[in-house]
Amino acid sequence: MNRIWESAIIAAGIVILGLCIKSGFDNFTNKDRKVTVKGLAEKEVAADKVTWPILTKELGDNLPELYTRINATTAKVKSFLTQNGIKESEISVNAPVVIDLNADQYSMAKRNYRYNITSTVTVTSRNVKLVRSIIARQGELLKQGVAVVDGGYGSGVSYEYVSFQQMKPKMMQEAIKNAEQTAAQFAENSNSKLDKIMTADQGQFSIDDRDSNTPYIKKVRVVTTVTYSLKD
Repeated sequence: MNRIWESAIIAAGIVILGLCIKSGFDNFTNKDRKVTVKGLAEKEVAADKVTWPILTKELGDNLPELYTRINATTAKVKSFLTQNGIKESEISVNAPVVIDLNADQYSMAKRNYRYNITSTVTVTSRNVKLVRSIIARQGELLKQGVAVVDGGYGSGVSYEYVSFQQMKPKMMQEAIKNAEQTAAQFAENSNSKLDKIMTADQGQFSIDDRDSNTPYIKKVRVVTTVTYSLKD
């Protein structure tokens, strides 16, 4: 009788050991079953901040007279802006930049004037629509004898979207949902099911102009990388 019980216990032990071994093999096999996918979220938004540098120049030989003229020109520019709805707090005036052409010892070219003075009035505003409407009418300054000059590369109007922090959580949800849909399709094609998220990389948000013609329209984009485990 004791031998029967001993045999039964041994048999049961062998069965349990076999199940444990099978489970271990299954887990070992399944632990490497995973899929890594990318999820994309994109939004087009209107810029909510604009920086507009307005450059004017005065040329001549009499430095005090040039300062008087540049100050008068700056006053006209500020008046034009405030009369069209720009707040004083949105206007900043840089100190005039003076170039003494006679100080250029490497140039032997004959000059008609000695001094080149540049003044920059900068508008920084969250009212992008208003500023854009004024930019379109800056030719009105010509009637007042004010010529706005091109400052070259890096001195043009720039637009930003500074409120994207508010939309980050929702965009992340969309990106992860997009990744999950892609992973679910992969799992279905491989006769598997999605299990837990193993790793997730938020990725970087990027904000770019939609195109070169509409810099005031921004494209906000985020790509997230998610790795899911798979199960039968």
